[in-house]
Amino acid sequence: MLKGFGAKLKALFGMSSFDEQYFETLEDFLIEGDLGAKLAMDVSDAVRKLAKSAKSKTQRDLQLLVKSHLEDKVSVFSHELDEKMPTVFLILGVNGVGKTTSIAKLANYYQRQGKQVLLAAADTFRAAAIDQLEVHAQRLGCRIVKQKNGSDPGSVVFDAITSAQAKKEDLILVDTAGRMHNKENLLRELSKIDKIVKGRGIDDAHYKKFLVIDSTTGQNGISQAELFNQAVALDALILTKYDSLAKGGALVQIGEKLHIPIAYVGTGETYADMHPFDKDEFLDTLVGLTD
Repeated sequence: MLKGFGAKLKALFGMSSFDEQYFETLEDFLIEGDLGAKLAMDVSDAVRKLAKSAKSKTQRDLQLLVKSHLEDKVSVFSHELDEKMPTVFLILGVNGVGKTTSIAKLANYYQRQGKQVLLAAADTFRAAAIDQLEVHAQRLGCRIVKQKNGSDPGSVVFDAITSAQAKKEDLILVDTAGRMHNKENLLRELSKIDKIVKGRGIDDAHYKKFLVIDSTTGQNGISQAELFNQAVALDALILTKYDSLAKGGALVQIGEKLHIPIAYVGTGETYADMHPFDKDEFLDTLVGLTD
């Protein structure tokens, strides 16, 4: 998994000649991999110093050096459900990133832990989104709260929380509209949902906002994270298409610029293909330390 970028970086570090052209090539490659100009320059300079030092260095030495420069840019988010009150996961993301499918995978992930999960169809702008979520609910055997197409998303969220509280369910996964909003409309819509969630007695520890990002989108993923984070403080990212990631540097940039951790990764097509993010695995593969 995560092949491409890491394999090319590994090959670059396998070269024996370290002239200035080499370091320019390395810097260009890191920028193309969406690490950003500043971080690419920092990494290239560090590699230059090691390569030109008297100390013996191997391909692995260079890979580990790059990994050390990236480790503090990427962090992991984890959250444990408890029985005090339902936890609300507000799932955000633009159309086409796999948001609704990710919700179904998350539902399955927590069901396998013995948790009672409720789906809330708050993407009321597309009838197909409601229908798709209902199909997932039927297949997973979990409840869904929905209203007719065009209904107020906040009303769906209110009904879902009220219902989950009454039935003592553990987790509410809220699907939201995937349109690319401008910041003002996004802020207005999410602020309304925020007020409804908190008005039902859900505290911050039980209310988390996740942005779903297609791992292969590069700079588009960065701009999406910036927009949604400005509108509502994101708690973490959920990555889709993680097994075909080409430009992992974008995720490093999101961590460096926005300090948003990564929580889960979708690695395939089945419901079971949702896993907690493994930082070491990601960085090792990004710099070519794993095949």
